[in-house]
Amino acid sequence: MEYETVPARDFGHALRATSVNLLCRDVPAEVAFLTTVFGMTAHRVSRDFAILLHADQPLQLHSDAAYASHPLPSLLPEAGPRGAGVEIRLHEADPDKAAARTEEAGGVVLQPPTDKPGHGLREAVILSPSGYAFVPSRRI
Repeated sequence: MEYETVPARDFGHALRATSVNLLCRDVPAEVAFLTTVFGMTAHRVSRDFAILLHADQPLQLHSDAAYASHPLPSLLPEAGPRGAGVEIRLHEADPDKAAARTEEAGGVVLQPPTDKPGHGLREAVILSPSGYAFVPSRRI
């Protein structure tokens, strides 16, 4: 799919199973963080919207303003982190490299890279500038 030019309707029709859309106060800042820390590729980046890819899976970002007529923004905090209780797991993302890039990119490492033998993964928990918890993980 040509993400830079695909019409919104065609993009919407192409989504399958589960997709993730994050509401952000600052879409370009969140894009900069996700591309720097996790190596995602970004498409159609604007003040109000972006498509990012991780392992060929799309992740959408929308600004709060883009959701003005949606009921969700009324539940968002005016300040502080968002997404409490949700983990966005990025399988096949190196937790050590991601953690090393986090602070410089404006995020916070909540859990440093740690081996989790019970489920066979090495993972970290990283809070993005918008307050979403990303968990990069690799098999051990």
